[in-house]
Amino acid sequence: MYLYNSLSHKKELFKPNSENIVKMYTCGPTVYHYAHIGNLRTYIMEDVLEKALRYNGYHVKRVMNITDVGHLASDADTGEDKMVKGAKRENKSVMDIAKYYTDAFFADCDKLNIKRPDVVEPATNCINEYIKIVSGLLDKGYAYLAGGNVYFDTSKLEKYYVFNDHDEDDLAVGVREGVEQDLNKRNKNDFVLWFTKSKFEDQALKWDSPWGVGYPGWHIECSGISMKHLGEDLDIHCGGIDNAFPHHTNEIAQSESYLGHKWCNYWFHVHHLNTDSGKMSKSKGEFLTVSLLEQKGYDPMVYRLFCLQSHYRRNLVFSWENLDNAAAAYEKLIAKIATLKADGDVDEAVFAQLKDRFTKALDGDLNTSVAVTAVYDVLKAKTNDATKLAALADFDQVLSLNLISAAEKVRKQQELEQEANADPEIDALVSARTEAKKAKNFAEADRIRDELKARGIEIIDTPQGAKWRKV
Repeated sequence: MYLYNSLSHKKELFKPNSENIVKMYTCGPTVYHYAHIGNLRTYIMEDVLEKALRYNGYHVKRVMNITDVGHLASDADTGEDKMVKGAKRENKSVMDIAKYYTDAFFADCDKLNIKRPDVVEPATNCINEYIKIVSGLLDKGYAYLAGGNVYFDTSKLEKYYVFNDHDEDDLAVGVREGVEQDLNKRNKNDFVLWFTKSKFEDQALKWDSPWGVGYPGWHIECSGISMKHLGEDLDIHCGGIDNAFPHHTNEIAQSESYLGHKWCNYWFHVHHLNTDSGKMSKSKGEFLTVSLLEQKGYDPMVYRLFCLQSHYRRNLVFSWENLDNAAAAYEKLIAKIATLKADGDVDEAVFAQLKDRFTKALDGDLNTSVAVTAVYDVLKAKTNDATKLAALADFDQVLSLNLISAAEKVRKQQELEQEANADPEIDALVSARTEAKKAKNFAEADRIRDELKARGIEIIDTPQGAKWRKV
């Protein structure tokens, strides 16, 4: 399996540190509001990656954090804590906000068939881990105290900008809502490991520490949670491309300085979902959620297919027209699958050929658009329905588009409609037309068709025989 590694800027053959397990970490949500569909694009593609690894025979342990403290409105360690901001907005406690939006996030994941990670850890559960790492960084000279806070000293690194080459003035690259100058920093790129009561007095959650009562910086959380559950090395770290700098850059800086060795081998970044006005963002006040899509009549699987039709390393443009196209494609796809019958034996040779096309798509840097094309190749293949259904069920272990269950639902609905519209006289005429066609008596077949049409009955020829419906 080849994956693009953001750290090396090239596709690399994936080789986990251990033959027994792939250690995978994904940045989780800051649970101060609903996840918008731009956020969820990242989680969909990370879900596909995990399932593709399992499909290829790897055992995977995937860990994800829940940020319920310490994520400030600016990635430059300034501004109001997003959790406090959410609590003020809704006049609730921070923990009530965290619980409500964590549940809402996983409800959206369930609708989109996003598998829950093996470990989900709220940041507030790991205060001791953060304190241990910060203490170690102070002992090793990579951190310093200033103004009551503990900062990481980026000047001690041989290379800070590990994903891209930036100038020192580029700290604003990762800032979403403006930069406030922090006079406690020795260097502009330094970042906070631990805040104390000397700053942000309205912070709702605080803990004792060797440096005073306070709370962790956002960046230290992922390092601490990862080390707690996955040890001192990672195979794959995932997240949105906007997290590459400064969040993931800072994770690498503090983790490798603390551990004394390379921490993570592969970095998997999903690019933005854009609208006509630019990247989707909660800060703009209006954003699209899964619930809103449902209210407008869209099956969540339509949005999942919409995402899979594009490569994860390309910005994806959302519009209602584009989503409508995906909805039409999904409806037609399911309708075609609904016509397949599970009779006969699976042709193992053909199945293997179809699977090979699908696997190559996944192994080529998770090319989901080609993987979706492989689904259509199955439907066009010259083989029996049993083989097609087996291949589709196999592929859907990764795609998770409900291909089989949705088709079965359509088939049952069609059967119910046929039962409701049962008419022995019409059935007899349809059968007579079929026999006339078999006898090559096309004049009689056309006569019957016209007679039925005059009575408001449309005949639909399918691979399973002629069907009829009232029009």
